[in-house]
Formats: sequence, C-alpha cells, structure tokens
Amino acid sequence: MIKDQKISVIGAGIGGLATALALRLRGADVQVFEQAEALGEVGAGLQISPNGLAVLKALGVGPQFRALGVRAKAVDLCDYRQGRLVCRLDLARYVPELEYSFIHRADLAQLLYEACLAKGVEFEFSQTVIDVGGSDAPQITTQSGLSCAPDFVVGADGVKSGMRRVLGNESAPRFSGQVAWRAIVPNICNHPDHAMVHMAPRRHMVSYPLRDRSGVNLVLVQERSQWAEEGWAQRDDPHNVHAAFADFGGMAKLLLSGLDTVHLWGLFLHPVASCWGQGQMALVGDAAHPTLPFLAQGANMALEDAWVLAHSLDAQRPLKERLTAYQARRKPRAERAVRTAAGNAWKYHISAPPLRWAAHSSMRIIAATAPRRLLGQFDWLYRHDVTMHGG
Repeated sequence: MIKDQKISVIGAGIGGLATALALRLRGADVQVFEQAEALGEVGAGLQISPNGLAVLKALGVGPQFRALGVRAKAVDLCDYRQGRLVCRLDLARYVPELEYSFIHRADLAQLLYEACLAKGVEFEFSQTVIDVGGSDAPQITTQSGLSCAPDFVVGADGVKSGMRRVLGNESAPRFSGQVAWRAIVPNICNHPDHAMVHMAPRRHMVSYPLRDRSGVNLVLVQERSQWAEEGWAQRDDPHNVHAAFADFGGMAKLLLSGLDTVHLWGLFLHPVASCWGQGQMALVGDAAHPTLPFLAQGANMALEDAWVLAHSLDAQRPLKERLTAYQARRKPRAERAVRTAAGNAWKYHISAPPLRWAAHSSMRIIAATAPRRLLGQFDWLYRHDVTMHGG
C-alpha cells in the first residue's frame, strides 16, 4: 500500500505529471522535482489514442481533455507532389467508438499540473536533481542544495534519464539515420480534423490541427547520414526545411510557407530498459522506453506506465514483488510498441517509382475494400485499457 508514503517524482513531463496524479489519488504524499523554472510552451502537438485517453478518464480529467483537444475524424495518406489522396482511413465511420485526439503538449501538461495541484501534489521547480543515492536508500540531492529522503522515487526524467543509469540500464543509443523537424504553423488552409501524412522518397510530413484549429502541428522527417542532437531544444533555420521539402505541393506546400520557428532533433534507437524497478525506485515513460515517433505512442505509453505503476505499488505484497509485477505488465507491451514504431517509417519513404506505385495501389485497394481490417491491425494497441484490472 502507498497511502501516506512519501514519493518523489523526478520530471514534470506528461509521464511525471500523470504518475504524480495517479499516486496522489491512491493516497501517497507526492513531491515533483522539475529542472525548468515553470511549465511552459515546451514541445508541440501530441496524438492521444484511445489507450491513452482511457488513463486520462480514469485520472478524472477526461472532460477537460476533450474541451482542449481536437477529435480526429480520419487519417489521410497522401502523395507529396500535389497532395493527391492515396487513401483515407475514416475513423468516424469505421471505429466511432474509439476516440483519437490532437492536443498541444503544453495544454495537456497544464491540465495534468492543475489536477495535481488540486489534489495536493507539491512541486519543486528550478531543481535539477544531481544525485538520488542508491536504489535501496534513495536520497535526492539537487543542484541548488535541496535534499530529501523519500520512501520511493519515480524516474520520469526523459530520454537522457539519470535514473535509468542508477537502475543499471547502461546502453548507448544508435542513430536511426533519420532526423525530424517540429513546428506549429497558422492554419491558413482550413486543415481538416485529420492526421495527414504526405509520403515522399526518403521523407514524409505529418500534419494535424491544434488549439481550436487555429494552428497546425507539423512533423517533418528526413533520412540522412548527418545526425542531429537528440532532444527538442535545438533550433534550426526554416530555410533548411524548405530546401529538404521543396518539391512538396498542395496543402503541404501551403503549410510550409507558414514556417517561422522550427526545432530539429535526431531520431535515435534505444533498447527498452532491462530493469524498470528495483529497491525503492522505478522508471516511467521515455526513461524506460524511448521510442521513435512513427506510432505516436510516446505520451500514450507514459500515461499507461503511470497508471500501472500506481496500481502495482498499491498492492498488498512485498515491494520487490510489486515492482516485478509492474515490469511484467509493461515491458513486453512497450517493446512491441517501440519495435512497431521503428518499423513504420519505411512505408512512407519508398523511393523506387514502381515500388511506390505498387505500395500506394495496395493501400488504396485495402482501404476501399477492407478498411476495418486495415484499422484492426492495431487493435492490440488502441483497444487495450490498462485501467481495467491494472493493465
């Protein structure tokens, strides 16, 4: 049981905030350490799929999320040259019971933060954790000299997690041969409530509307040998994006004309952590399973982790068994999601004209004749609800 236990969460991203809220709802005394001065406009858009929404509803923030998000009606796969539609996966028609939504990362973070505050979670901003001691006797020390000894520590400290190393997960990431740019541009083209994927040789662009449809989130991926730093902080010149995607036409070209501020990051392959919890520590989110963005599951998997960890820790059995149960519930699913994401990009990047024609023709035929079968290939992901019996 975790009622009245003092639990520290390192990191106030989506995974950290959701974990803090899930633990607090079960009676834990929760404190969150975050290196930033405050929550801000960090990141860009997120796609929240039904499996992630199930957690948000269980955390009690479903109505607020729906008020902020844009519900997706379809996924459009398009050719890059003039934006010609290759096929449409009509979500509203074929899977109306499943909710897929778009939301700005900052809006979801603020929503979870306010829910945490309302429940009594404490926050320590401008606190960079430099040491957490050993896993059996955690002692948190920050760069500013703050120190505390909680009963349990959760590492939600992202892709460059220090907690991951403390738990013995030493592994070097490998550059995937792809980089991505992220930007939000004005919605000057009346973008539909669809996730649109413009496919090109060795490149693709994803777009969808945000914030009452006033803006459009762009993710632009390019295969190249020159790597970029991992993370969102690296700014880049919009001219580099225009040069890489100069041959895109139709709506894609119009959206690219609105580029102002863009961020570039390298896409790296990481193994899923071999140890998710030990002693009095555990990992959630990117700290445990960094993933490529080609399945839009980073935030959704972090939400799932948050719920399952809180549920596992609240059981009446020895802590070691609770952590073993948490890893057993999460690791195989995370590995499958990471593996699927890593194998997705090539479908959009086919270069040889005959192969592109054959692939696009196949997509068009299957979407027209067996749309439910096409959508159903991800039932294992989207229809899984971790809030049912703990995940």
